[in-house]
Amino acid sequence: DRVIPIIPQFNFIMAWNRGISFSLFSAGSDAQTWLLVGVQSAITLGLLWWLARLNGRLLIVGAGLIIGGAIGNIIDRLRFGAVTDFIDFYVGNWHFATFNVADSCISIGVGLWLLDAVIRKPHHDATANG
Repeated sequence: DRVIPIIPQFNFIMAWNRGISFSLFSAGSDAQTWLLVGVQSAITLGLLWWLARLNGRLLIVGAGLIIGGAIGNIIDRLRFGAVTDFIDFYVGNWHFATFNVADSCISIGVGLWLLDAVIRKPHHDATANG
């Protein structure tokens, strides 16, 4: 694999991921690829349906990032049979799992959902408190 150093602790490197996050199930077959495309597509369609019903900026932006990232990874799987990963962070000999921009969007989207859950005040029914 060709490594392109960007700055210390950060490279671009070409990697193909046939599995899911952190290369789990990466030794899979073509059938697994189609199964992953089907599952990812179903989840993405469900998120699109849910997106139309969301309230709150963080939830909406988070869902958009997750949907966009998922679509990017689905396109890679359909075109190449694997997801193209290329972002490589490392410290010494330790390397974080190689990932791509779509993975980053998904992670940031989930982070926004978690942030929303922490900062959103629960809606209390005034009549329930007497």
